[in-house]
Amino acid sequence: MKYRTLGQGLEVSAIGLGCMPMIRDGNINYGGPADPGEAIRTIHEAIDLGVTFLDTAEIYGPFQNEELVGEAIRGRRDRLVIATKFGFRFDGGQITGVDSSPANIARAVDGSLKRLGIDTIDLYYQHRVDPAVPIEEVMGALADLVRAGKIRHVGLSEAGPATLRRAAAVHPVTALQSEYSLWERDVENDILATCAELGIGFVPYSPLGRGFLTGQIRSRADLPAGDWRHNDPRYSDENLPANLRIVDAIGAVAERVGASLAQVALAWLIAQGEHIVPIPGVKRRETMRDSVAAADLVLSSADLADLSAAVPPGAAAGPRYGERGLRMVRL
Repeated sequence: MKYRTLGQGLEVSAIGLGCMPMIRDGNINYGGPADPGEAIRTIHEAIDLGVTFLDTAEIYGPFQNEELVGEAIRGRRDRLVIATKFGFRFDGGQITGVDSSPANIARAVDGSLKRLGIDTIDLYYQHRVDPAVPIEEVMGALADLVRAGKIRHVGLSEAGPATLRRAAAVHPVTALQSEYSLWERDVENDILATCAELGIGFVPYSPLGRGFLTGQIRSRADLPAGDWRHNDPRYSDENLPANLRIVDAIGAVAERVGASLAQVALAWLIAQGEHIVPIPGVKRRETMRDSVAAADLVLSSADLADLSAAVPPGAAAGPRYGERGLRMVRL
C-alpha cells in the first residue's frame, strides 16, 4: 500500500475504506442489506493489505455503522486513522435536521467514541454545514475537543471556499470531504485550489459515482428494491442512458491498461493531486480488493488526458442530489 499525507501531517493509506454500505438494516441501502460478518472480514482484510483509513458517521444506520466499525477494529486499533462525522439532530433513530450547536457536538462525540470503542477519534468531520451556527463557533467547540483529547484532527464536509477560510482562521482544518469523481468535477472550479492554498487534504466520497462508474449498472433494473440510488437523479430513466457514455469512456481506458473500470476511475482521482485520498464504499472483500489495488495503478499522461477530455466537468446528466440534498452542499 502507498500512503499520503492530508493536512496537519496526518498520514493515511492512499485508498481509504468508505464503510457506509456496511449496513444490514437502516437508512442507507446500496445493493441490498450488508452481511455484518462479511463486512467485518472486509475491514480485517483491508487492514492486512495496508489500509489505515476507515470512514464512518453517526448518521449511517443511524449509529449501527459506527458500532460495526468498532467491533471490526477491536484489537487492531494501532496505526489506524478512524474518521467519523457529526452534525445532525435525532429523535430516536430518525434524523430531524442539521445541528452543529456545541451542545449537540458534545453529545455526538461521546456517542461516537462509545460506539467505536476508542479513546480518541482521529479525524472528526462536520457532516454538513449548519447555516444556523457560525462556523467559528463550530470550530471553537472542535478545538476544545482537540484540547480535551477526544479528537485529534478536524474536518469539514461539503463546505464552500468561504466557509473553509473562516474555519481555518479559527483552527487548522485537516481534510475536506466532498463528492468528487469523473462524473462530478465541480470541486475543480475553486474548492480544490482553496484546499491546496490552506494546506487542507481532500477526501472524495462517492469516487465511483455511487457504483455507477464500475460499469456494473446498465439500467435501473440492476438496482434492487429499496436501493437508495432509486432516488438519485443521475440514475433516473431520463438521465441514465446519457450517463452510460461516461462509463463507456472509462471502459475504453480500462481495456487498454488491463484494469477494472473502478481501478481506472480511482487512479484518475489519485492522479489529480498528492493530497487527494478517495474512500470508495465497500461491503464485500471482492470489491475491496479491486478498489485497493487502484493505489498501484499509474495511468499515463495520455490515459489521463483521454479521460478528462471524454468526461469534462459537467458531462453527467442530471444533478448529483435531489433538491433537498443540493441545499446542503457547497455552503
